[in-house]
Amino acid sequence: MRFEEYLHTKTTVNSKAIPYFLHWISLYQKYLKQSGTSLVGFQKSLMYLYLPWQIDQAMEAIKHFEYYESSQTTGPKNVDHDLHMNWDESKRQMSDVLRLRQKSLQTEKAYMSWLCRFSDFVQKKPEDLSSQDLKNYMSYLAVEKHVSSSTQNQAFNALLFFYRNIVETSVDGLEKTVRSKIPAKLPVVLSKEEIQRILNHLPNVMHLMACLIYGGGLRLNECLSLRVKDLDLEKPSIHVVQGKGNKDRYTLLPAKLITDVKEQIVRCQKIYSEDRRNQKPGVSLSPSLMKKYKNASTEWSWFWLFPSRDFCLSPYTSLPVRHHMHPSTLQRSFKTATRLAQIDKRATVHTLRHSFATHLLESGYDIRTIQTLLGHASVETTMIYTHVAVKNRMGVISPFDS
Repeated sequence: MRFEEYLHTKTTVNSKAIPYFLHWISLYQKYLKQSGTSLVGFQKSLMYLYLPWQIDQAMEAIKHFEYYESSQTTGPKNVDHDLHMNWDESKRQMSDVLRLRQKSLQTEKAYMSWLCRFSDFVQKKPEDLSSQDLKNYMSYLAVEKHVSSSTQNQAFNALLFFYRNIVETSVDGLEKTVRSKIPAKLPVVLSKEEIQRILNHLPNVMHLMACLIYGGGLRLNECLSLRVKDLDLEKPSIHVVQGKGNKDRYTLLPAKLITDVKEQIVRCQKIYSEDRRNQKPGVSLSPSLMKKYKNASTEWSWFWLFPSRDFCLSPYTSLPVRHHMHPSTLQRSFKTATRLAQIDKRATVHTLRHSFATHLLESGYDIRTIQTLLGHASVETTMIYTHVAVKNRMGVISPFDS
């Protein structure tokens, strides 16, 4: 019997509250695994983030969970429970290996999500898996779920990582599993006039973020994760730390934005000072940085340029931290601004990065320079902008006109 079923059948807990009970237990287990402290420590960690009635609900959920665990150890053995426990252990190992390989948090979330769906699909123990299970799941995604080719390939990469690193079973023909080919699509590019129209409808902080992304060719998460120390206002330049592929690079900080950036730094300084005055938790850091720089989380130079308004639980320690703004904050504002600016193109925040590269190419900068600023591993990736640069297209005369 699973804990959810136990709550439904053996307790008087309101059915509407059960999903919240499961959420509290998930947080509690993660906290114990990563911090190794007691229930009291977990309760203290909640005080920074939740209201008193929510903390009481969490404590009640843990009390029921302890009764549930004691009944499981004394009751008859359940095959479904064993299967569930086997997968829980495999998922824990998967998470550990992903962090050992220093995969990004976004990659970890995506891979773990696919592993959960795959475990529900196969309904067998991890050690009993074969290559046919993976092939069946890929077919299921394409034929029954009608997922896109990029989604199917992400699922395949996640499960291939699981087979190679967790199952550790030599599976013949796994690399030859049929996968959909991702169709080649040209990036959407906005003109300078269209970008200005969108920027006119963005509020102050969102306006600055969009300008930095367009002015420096940043990815959305690279902009959000900027810290005070990453900005050089004298050169001026932006130091992108551990961008895509865990690669560092330097890119442009437009001189026109220096005043706005200084004003944003002043706003951040007020938040930082208030946090230190009230002895609030520091900013979030990766485990390797926390080990190398023990006091970095509370140092000014490591503070976010775009800090979140509220605290959240660190995915690494389950302790409260101040993280940067959530990506959806800018994404929603950008979508609204695009509609208000009456732009018919399917533009997203990432379109600003595409526009940065294309406009540089149109201005005559060489492809290698643009590759370095974008942080592309291969020049072939950067070459796609030659297909959308107006200068390249408009320099050709149609044979019909000649």
